[in-house]
Amino acid sequence: MDEISLQQVWRTLDRYRGLIIATTTAGVVAAAAVAWFTTPVYRVDVLLAPVDVESGGALSGVASQFGGLAALAGVDLRGNSSGKDESIALLRSRALAGQLIEANDLLPLLFADEWDESAKAWRSGDPAEVPTLWDAYQSFDDDIRFVNENPKVGLVTLAVEWKDPALAKSWADQLVQRVNRETRERAIREAERSLSYLNQQLQKTEVVELRQAIFGLIENQTKQMMLANVREDYAFKVIDPAIVPDLDDPIRPRPLLLIALGATGGLLFGVLMALLLGARSGFESPVRRPQ
Repeated sequence: MDEISLQQVWRTLDRYRGLIIATTTAGVVAAAAVAWFTTPVYRVDVLLAPVDVESGGALSGVASQFGGLAALAGVDLRGNSSGKDESIALLRSRALAGQLIEANDLLPLLFADEWDESAKAWRSGDPAEVPTLWDAYQSFDDDIRFVNENPKVGLVTLAVEWKDPALAKSWADQLVQRVNRETRERAIREAERSLSYLNQQLQKTEVVELRQAIFGLIENQTKQMMLANVREDYAFKVIDPAIVPDLDDPIRPRPLLLIALGATGGLLFGVLMALLLGARSGFESPVRRPQ
């Protein structure tokens, strides 16, 4: 019985082989058209290592005794884990993306379909339909910038995807530079405020133990400020820099993959249609073997 059923199915597929060939061909043509008319998108990756900045070190003992004083002075004695998390959060932040978008005037580029290049103005005169910086950030964060952390090895990958590979590399480089500059400047400002407070407290106390603790905190903050002033890669060190990918190697579309998927989809659709048509008209009777 199974042999007869399979024979009926096979004869039905053979009867509608023209339909199956047509749907398979249509799937290949449609996939090829999608691959041809879709604008290629390229991916640029930067491999980063969070920089270890000494913060507590030998002052861990001071933290247990004079942690309140350190907190008032804005001195972080918890180590570098919080600084690493803040740097990664900044790399993902809306503020950083907004700075990049504004500095490079990317709104017309991100919303090219709504921008009239010849008139240098938005096509719509309705302010409600004009793209905003918030719209640009959402597009940038959802479709262009991707940040992934590998906790096992402690490395961070920044990826930028865009249709112009040279621009994608430029944006990736700028994002890393801006994170390093922002964290460096922030560390200098915090160290300056902490030193100002600690020097004021040093003048107010005569207690030897407290003065020693303050001197230790001052030494720590002075060291932090010196490192921030001389180290350009303050938050992240570039392990594998961004390079411009070849024009024939986009991340999408992948023509061969699309064509394979189109052929498979067309073939399955044709087989399904053939079986449905065969069921409606009645499967051909199997060939009877001679007795």
